[in-house]
Amino acid sequence: MTTGKKNIDEKVLQYETFINEVLKRDLQKVLEQRDDVYEKIAQYLQLKNTIETIQDSGSSDLKTEVDLGCNFYVQAHVPDASKIFVAVGYGFFVEFTHAEALKFIEKKTSQLTAYSEVLTKDSAKIKANIRMVLEGLRELQGLTDLPEARRREVL
Repeated sequence: MTTGKKNIDEKVLQYETFINEVLKRDLQKVLEQRDDVYEKIAQYLQLKNTIETIQDSGSSDLKTEVDLGCNFYVQAHVPDASKIFVAVGYGFFVEFTHAEALKFIEKKTSQLTAYSEVLTKDSAKIKANIRMVLEGLRELQGLTDLPEARRREVL
């Protein structure tokens, strides 16, 4: 094996390692973060629908089921559902009126949507970097087909 071909093979291996160990891992991390954000948005929208349903019913009391964990549910009766507790993050809950909760949900979902758009752009950049490195690999592998003298000129 000539030194030119050996150098090209080493560069190809470096690029492949970079794609597999850096770019693909980064892409997976960004996509997982985006999925988490989408899940939070869905939860807030479900809460919004629940609040609107409570408001539309006109009743101050509420009968519901509460998940105790591991899909074990118990019936609950809330005598005054005019205020609710909303998880705001880091294990904290804030007591809101329905109007305050809806306003909070609107603001929070718009923030999360903006963040999901940033993550989508980041994933597109990473995908573009992967394509660019793959194109570089194709060019390097195409060089191995060239005669030795021509390879030296290109490199």
